[in-house]
Amino acid sequence: MNETIKCIFERKSVRQYTKQPVDRQTIELLVRAAMAAPSAKNRQPWSFIAITEKEMLNQLSASLPYAKMVKDASCAIVVCGDLSKAKEEDKDKWVVDCSAATENLLLAAESLGLGAVWTGVYPDMDRVELVSKCLNLPKYVIPLNVVPVGHPEGENKPKDKYKPERLKWERWE
Repeated sequence: MNETIKCIFERKSVRQYTKQPVDRQTIELLVRAAMAAPSAKNRQPWSFIAITEKEMLNQLSASLPYAKMVKDASCAIVVCGDLSKAKEEDKDKWVVDCSAATENLLLAAESLGLGAVWTGVYPDMDRVELVSKCLNLPKYVIPLNVVPVGHPEGENKPKDKYKPERLKWERWE
């Protein structure tokens, strides 16, 4: 099996991390991989906020109901839609574009032996407001998710999610 397919099948949601830090170069590499994602009309309507300050990680962890593990990660990357980079006719495409960027980030983390997990913010407007306030985001920047990143602790195994009954050939029958 080639390395790319193997990485896709090995990707898993990691929620427990060691205390070992993730260095700045690695964080930049993860974001660079995220930015290599495709986007509608190549608008690239994303911005990323890398957070390594323990106080901010603790604040996000305390604020978001499904992101408690952020406090234990050495880093979190917030993937945001930047509506100033989208044309009016493309305003709704930012979610898809930023989702593709997030998947690239998650796969890059897996390929580097790091653990990460997608924790949702958008479309829950309470969470959007909490993260926006915490990070002082302008109105035209919308947080899609918070991705804690760290060195995995414990045993984390990928799940086989293939369901052959969900594959149709030629037409729906």
